[in-house]
Amino acid sequence: MQAFNSPLEAFLYWETTTPNKVFLRQPVHGKIKEYTYAQAGVEARKIGAYLKSLNLPEQSHIALISKNCAHWVLADIAIMMADCVSIPIYPTLNADSIHQILIHSESKAIIIGKLDDFESQKSGIPEIHKISIGLYDQSSGMLWEDIIAKQDALVNINLPQKEKLHTIIYTSGTTGIPKGVMHSSGSFMESSKTLKTHFEFPDHLKLFSYLPLAHVAERVLVNAGLVFGGNVTFAESLETFAKELEATQPHLFFAVPRIWTKFREKILETIPQNKLGILLNIPVINTLIKRKLKQKLGLAEAVFIASAAAPIASSLVKWYQKLDIKILQGYGMTEDCCVSHFNTHQNNKIGTVGKTLNGVKVKLTEEAEICIKNNCLMLGYFKNPEETTKVFDKEGYLKTGDKGEFDHDGFLTITGRVKDQFKTDKGKYISPSHIELLLSHNTDIEQICIVGTGIPQPIALITLSELGKSKSKIDLVQSLMDTIKSINPNLEKHERLEKVVIMKEDWTVANGLATPSLKVKRNNIEKIHQDYYQSWFEMNDFVIFE
Repeated sequence: MQAFNSPLEAFLYWETTTPNKVFLRQPVHGKIKEYTYAQAGVEARKIGAYLKSLNLPEQSHIALISKNCAHWVLADIAIMMADCVSIPIYPTLNADSIHQILIHSESKAIIIGKLDDFESQKSGIPEIHKISIGLYDQSSGMLWEDIIAKQDALVNINLPQKEKLHTIIYTSGTTGIPKGVMHSSGSFMESSKTLKTHFEFPDHLKLFSYLPLAHVAERVLVNAGLVFGGNVTFAESLETFAKELEATQPHLFFAVPRIWTKFREKILETIPQNKLGILLNIPVINTLIKRKLKQKLGLAEAVFIASAAAPIASSLVKWYQKLDIKILQGYGMTEDCCVSHFNTHQNNKIGTVGKTLNGVKVKLTEEAEICIKNNCLMLGYFKNPEETTKVFDKEGYLKTGDKGEFDHDGFLTITGRVKDQFKTDKGKYISPSHIELLLSHNTDIEQICIVGTGIPQPIALITLSELGKSKSKIDLVQSLMDTIKSINPNLEKHERLEKVVIMKEDWTVANGLATPSLKVKRNNIEKIHQDYYQSWFEMNDFVIFE
């Protein structure tokens, strides 16, 4: 692997050595628009030159709000070329949240790309310089295409030192106000190097980018593609996603547990579980079925298939394993640039997040909190020295807020969040995550939040999967009761679930009950529903429809 100090240095290397190699592939109205490294370089240099023409101070903060697309990556490179710091913003945030981030980050300009509903968001943008991409029907401020047509390209580009501030990533935040995580250029180079150390990648690396690039995990993967001189394909829309993934057949594929659940639902809509089970037990036929399903999912050429960001049910991982799809679970966070723990092809234990990665030091506190030290820890929280001090211990370890335990073979299991514990009115503390994981084996359930403050026993608040929504009320109640009866004996007495409450609406980013990375926002859910816990607990029904 070529050694680089920054993503920009990596891009310039491939621009020089492989100018005609395809770098970005963007679907537009069903047709693919390709950018070679040379073409990408021209566009990025012109946008970079325009940013410099604004006479902003060096290391000015430039925001970027867009769904994943070729222009997201071009804009990111342009920001680096202009000696500026990128402030990525989730494309689904509302106007108030966008405004909060732009003001806190002191952004001097914003690049506006592919968005679903910019009309409802634009009031959140203060009076700063704006660049809009006409290809995605945006027209605020200067037009990207006009800059490309008129601006001379940057010639002299300063390469950043690896210690220099590269980006501020505002955490999606399951609790509280998002914090701005500062990372240097070297952080992403270290994460790419760690990936390469543990996994074998083909020379002509293909990636498919669809999870938000404002999230650290997707940014790490796309940066890895840049470091390895690969190419990145984007999805045009949710409707075309499956077809484009199948056509791409990426070498790396990362998904959060909810997406793996959705994939399984789609497969079972075509081949019911009973039929699939029979076919997988027939020699020769089973090979054809596995090959066809992997091809259809877009995973026929994948050498690294991963799940992270939230716990995934072991039963789901084993289900995919029967299709020869090996999902490797890992663990990392924005603050450690995703370099912490991961299962590998050689060392994989389902139900754990793997062994400690090379270059990582880890320790557990007396309360079992996981503390991490690596070569790509954040520089701190922007304008928040108090929180920065709180999150590092005296030896420089990052306090993750997650609790865990190691087995005798060195595999780490996440057992909960330090702050997610709640106390029932019996005075017993409960960590909900392991109960939620047991409950997630039921395919009728989409999202889970175990609660119980102020009542004698915990209850499960859930939303239904498409499969669950399609069932009759009687069948659904029976399914949920069977699951609770099977898991309660394995729990401590004070942890046993007393009720299941089915929510009227799903928990989404739009209603503020899920993060952009699809994690449940426990605090927000509790705020809305806590007043009802007692009345639900006192109802006669075991399964309650909100």
